[in-house]
Amino acid sequence: MFYYSRDRKGEHPQTHLARYAGLFQADAFDGYGKLYLPDRSPGRILEAACWVHARRPFFAMADLDENARRKAAGKKEMALSPIAIEVVRRIDALFEIERTISGQSADERRAVRQELSKPLIEELQVYMREQRAKLSRGHDLAKAIDYILKRWTAFTRFLDDGRVCLSNNAPNARCEALLWAENLGCSADPTAAASAPPPCTASLSPPR
Repeated sequence: MFYYSRDRKGEHPQTHLARYAGLFQADAFDGYGKLYLPDRSPGRILEAACWVHARRPFFAMADLDENARRKAAGKKEMALSPIAIEVVRRIDALFEIERTISGQSADERRAVRQELSKPLIEELQVYMREQRAKLSRGHDLAKAIDYILKRWTAFTRFLDDGRVCLSNNAPNARCEALLWAENLGCSADPTAAASAPPPCTASLSPPR
């Protein structure tokens, strides 16, 4: 299903999901806050954070390809952050594991994540805490690290629940396709969503 609202007021997702309880994967939009209250009726919604959203600000400070293009064009290169480059490398390693288990059952995904992804996640947390301690509060890199560390439970939920994907890329892509069809005056195929593969079988390559 697809809901649309003309502004970013939190009342809209609260209304859309008034009768829903279960997993919810999205960015850290403040309007979702009331959805995660433990005493919420009809039941609790469990936040599953999106690693693509987490990766994006680091990638902006670690875009080696863009610097190569700038250099080839004779333009000034950007100042890249070694810390951001390392965080991107570590997050990409998680996505690489996900590609190997794409389409498998939730139990199978969980087993692989416990064996392969969990140690990488634990090492990433240690690395980010060490680097965060060296940065000022207003540094862009500090903000990007805080975004993850403050939501660590939501970002690591995929380790213990095989139903959770690392990102919400797949449903986002489907919604964008519907919006394009609407803007172009086309009628979207109502069976497309039902026949499409589940999110975790879609491409998990994180965009820039």
